[in-house]
Amino acid sequence: MASNYFPTVARPSTEDLKQFYVGKDIADVPKPAVVLDVAIIKRHCQAMLETVRALNVGFRVHVKSHKTSQIARLQVGDDGDTNFIASTIPEIETLVPLLKSLQENGRQINVLYGIPLVPSQVPRLATLARELGEKSITVMIDHPDQLNYLEKFHSIAGFPACTFVKVDAGYHRAGLPPAMLNKNGLLEKLAKTEESGHAIFLGVYSHSSLSYGGKTPEEAMSHLAGEIESCKEAIKYHSNLFPKDRKLVVSVGATPQVVSSKNLLQGNATSQQDALMEQLHDPSVKVELHAGVYPLLDMQQVGTNAVSNLGKIEDEIAISVVAEVCSVYNNGERSKPEALVAAGTLALGREPCQSYPGWGVVSSWRQESISSRLIVGRISQEHGILTWDGDSSDAQIPLRIGQAVRIYPNHACVTGALYDWYLVVDSSQESEGSKIVDVWTRVGGW
Repeated sequence: MASNYFPTVARPSTEDLKQFYVGKDIADVPKPAVVLDVAIIKRHCQAMLETVRALNVGFRVHVKSHKTSQIARLQVGDDGDTNFIASTIPEIETLVPLLKSLQENGRQINVLYGIPLVPSQVPRLATLARELGEKSITVMIDHPDQLNYLEKFHSIAGFPACTFVKVDAGYHRAGLPPAMLNKNGLLEKLAKTEESGHAIFLGVYSHSSLSYGGKTPEEAMSHLAGEIESCKEAIKYHSNLFPKDRKLVVSVGATPQVVSSKNLLQGNATSQQDALMEQLHDPSVKVELHAGVYPLLDMQQVGTNAVSNLGKIEDEIAISVVAEVCSVYNNGERSKPEALVAAGTLALGREPCQSYPGWGVVSSWRQESISSRLIVGRISQEHGILTWDGDSSDAQIPLRIGQAVRIYPNHACVTGALYDWYLVVDSSQESEGSKIVDVWTRVGGW
């Protein structure tokens, strides 16, 4: 008889992981290992909640960067509706206990499956919806053929899926251009699907990572304004095809754009900020911001300078990789001094960063006072080569064999995906943030 059990890779229990790790110093564990500073995460989550409340806009939190229920809980705070985005079905499955707990406390929950509807995933998605209740699951549509699978969703869940139409605001990853939103009669067919009881149309959704290439708060805010405008253009262009009995949701954002909205609350508003504030509060639509990597941040996000007066990276980036120095080349073996760490592409990822020419930045943690900073200047599968930033210094690398270093990665989402669990430290309890206080498992796979 066929089993309904979905196979997964076995790993240690959370209890076994805690027993092994908690209380240890991060320098004394098997390496490479990925570390999260919960104090920084809490601060970033609280700051974001305060911002969206002060702006009086909707908010939807993405869990794909961290893939843990612990950070998801911090992202939604203690009151109000809770809207999530997940990129994979296992992300939603791991959130179920949290979602039910939120419901028990009287909070409305909704999870968007954040990729245009994947037909083979409909049964699992609908089963989750049936467990969580009506209006708990939202899907994304950008092709009329995807609508055929909403009837199957309804037959399993017992009620319709909420639905966004995906707008391409220029990033060209998914979605339709504003003027082409009615591809092959998509909007008319969606209206008929809703009339038949197989969909609830919420509005339009866009995600543009073009803001990752920005270098100033003004650029980030300009990208946010442009994305809102693209979604409103799509609604206006097809206004005769949209329902007239509701205000449509315009869901927009990426972390640089959304964190840049903090600048709107700092006073001395510019004309650009005034215009963006008007867009956020356009009475014809309901604006909802969404973001994901902001609890962690990384070198890529810091490089956008989306928030004015950001602190040192040690105070702002919550994720780091602990690696071990396995060789040092200070005696003329190479044109410039270098060191070797046992952490490469499979420990750090290989995402580039516009703000510096490397694959990770070495923290000042337990380092001698130096005038420049060390970076992962070159990388291979299991090795990282540390060099001075810019590779212009002839100074010796002040590291020794066996020493542990903390490396801030370029892209937290990719780095986290290379590990099955996070070692959690708390810099609010001890200044170095080096003692492990918890272990958080993260979900993987599809």
